[in-house]
Amino acid sequence: MANDIEELLSRGVTNVIDRENLEERLQNNETLRIKFGMDPTSRSVHIGWAVPFWKLKEFQDLGHRIVLIVGDFTARIGDSSDKTSERPMLSKEEVQENMRDYLNQIGKILDVDQCEVHYNSEWLAHLSFEEFTSLADIFSVAEMLDRDAFSKRYHNGQRISLREFVYPLMQGYDSLACNADVEVGGNDQYFNLMAGRRMQKAHDISPQDILTFELLEGLDGRKMSSTYNNAIYLTDSAEEMFGKTMTLNDDLIISYFRLATGVSTQRIAEYEQRLESGENPRDIKLELAETLTRRYHGEDAANKVREEFLRVHSQQEMPEDIKQVSLSPIDWKKSLVEVVAEMFETSKSEARRVITEGGVKVNEEPVTDPHASLPIDSSVILQKGKRHFVELTKEE
Repeated sequence: MANDIEELLSRGVTNVIDRENLEERLQNNETLRIKFGMDPTSRSVHIGWAVPFWKLKEFQDLGHRIVLIVGDFTARIGDSSDKTSERPMLSKEEVQENMRDYLNQIGKILDVDQCEVHYNSEWLAHLSFEEFTSLADIFSVAEMLDRDAFSKRYHNGQRISLREFVYPLMQGYDSLACNADVEVGGNDQYFNLMAGRRMQKAHDISPQDILTFELLEGLDGRKMSSTYNNAIYLTDSAEEMFGKTMTLNDDLIISYFRLATGVSTQRIAEYEQRLESGENPRDIKLELAETLTRRYHGEDAANKVREEFLRVHSQQEMPEDIKQVSLSPIDWKKSLVEVVAEMFETSKSEARRVITEGGVKVNEEPVTDPHASLPIDSSVILQKGKRHFVELTKEE
């Protein structure tokens, strides 16, 4: 039991507040209400977000009650905790579209049917101005400006809207409204998580305990974000998940094993030893890609994509199943940057960058001119990077 609790409160965990209290409650087999809040600011959940979800699954498997708070109200306001500039407000329609598939994606990890799910507009949309001002009285402007992100912007003369000060109050109120015993979140959420404790104490309620987690970096070492195009999503196909993992910076391999997989700490130490002994990181990365793909897509899919990856990349062969798209004569005459953007569902600026850097081939020949047109042939193979292929045919 003690070892299980130690693993629960240590792997991937940076801070536990109040650890002594939480350990005692776990040892006494109390059924705890474990809160996790998520703002639907994009349509897909990435594996960085999945780090706390897997911890929630550990709690769920132990019989605790998982309370998911979908921030349909807070997402419209915007959390600036990790931002270097003011975050734009989202419309109600944008938030509704973003969160349309959230629970299905989370269901890849948690038993959502056994979770308690709330949308924080249930209570935040109905707070009176009088109620809000009483909540605001719990915090000071000095406390807000003392936060790292706000402090830097303030001293640099950058605008900070009062709206941004409101966000921690709302997240804290969520803990009050759902009667949370424990709240989990990333390191960047520390102030917001502590706001929940402050809010509960101010209302004479036992303050929630807190677990904060290391942030999983993106494939290129920056923060994982759809903005940077460096994320692996739960919605990615097995092929995409495997292929993206193989582009990971070598120095992040161990971090991904530790945070994004369920591989034992002993096995991870073995991987670390192999890397230190000079083994090719690509071989370890293959095992990581297979492990990660297996976690979300199953054994058969992971084995299949590994075989396909090795066949294509080691033997320089074309994939067996290439997507086929028929283009009208008008579309065939579009510039290469337009075709690449449409066929591979990326922005024109990203398509232009990939083309000019030599990452696009037409019939296995690199083309670096974004303004080039497709050849007059009736059928061509268009390739982006090492993993993405499409066969284009011209309509008669």
